[in-house]
Amino acid sequence: MNHLEVRHLSKSFETNSVLKDVHFSVGNGEFVSLLGPSGSGKSTLFRIIGGISLPSSGSIHLNGEKINGKRGSISYTPQSPSLMPWRTILDNVLLGQELTGYRDREKAIAMMKRAGLEGYEKAYPHELSGGMKQRASFIRSLLSPQELILLDEPFSALDEFTRIDMQKWLLSIWEAHQRSILFITHHIEEAIFLSDRIIILSARPATVRKEFVIPFERPRKESLLLSDEFLQWKKKIYEEMRFPHVSSSD
Repeated sequence: MNHLEVRHLSKSFETNSVLKDVHFSVGNGEFVSLLGPSGSGKSTLFRIIGGISLPSSGSIHLNGEKINGKRGSISYTPQSPSLMPWRTILDNVLLGQELTGYRDREKAIAMMKRAGLEGYEKAYPHELSGGMKQRASFIRSLLSPQELILLDEPFSALDEFTRIDMQKWLLSIWEAHQRSILFITHHIEEAIFLSDRIIILSARPATVRKEFVIPFERPRKESLLLSDEFLQWKKKIYEEMRFPHVSSSD
């Protein structure tokens, strides 16, 4: 099980209210994306879920257990790959396991091979491209024991075609391992292509504005991005984010 519940979460810094009564859930093996304007508090929400920060009110529950302020319950991948420059790529992807006193080198090497990183086991982060670093960072999350992975805009620094390749790779790995993923992005197309559900957050103080269930079957192919139905969904979500009081109902 890895069912996450965010229950009526609020966060304020002195007089600055960032989150207001945010509540949603992520089911077992589900891929859920958070969409919202820049500065709406998405990263703050992730830090609270990850136990790095405490909410002003409300609670986080994982499999029924309250985890406010508890670190190590989830695997958190920030925007930058955050690989340690003095460690080889293999040692970097094994870091999450090391923290629990267990290393499965064979599994790590097999996953690196599938990710197109074969031959880079002894390389160092400065020798890899941005996309390769992101793959290494995500493998580290998959190898960590936690079943819930938070991904904070992991592809934001990549060009359009590298981003699409990384999205397809992420889906192939996720479908094989079926971890639960909560994903932050600014890109509507990315959210639609990857997700089972999309949660729209308002501007600060952020609250859940609307939720969309994405109907496309899996596995998803790149050709979906240019289909009429995909473009209709993009328009619907764009209108909800841009003109929330006049968008059409789904």
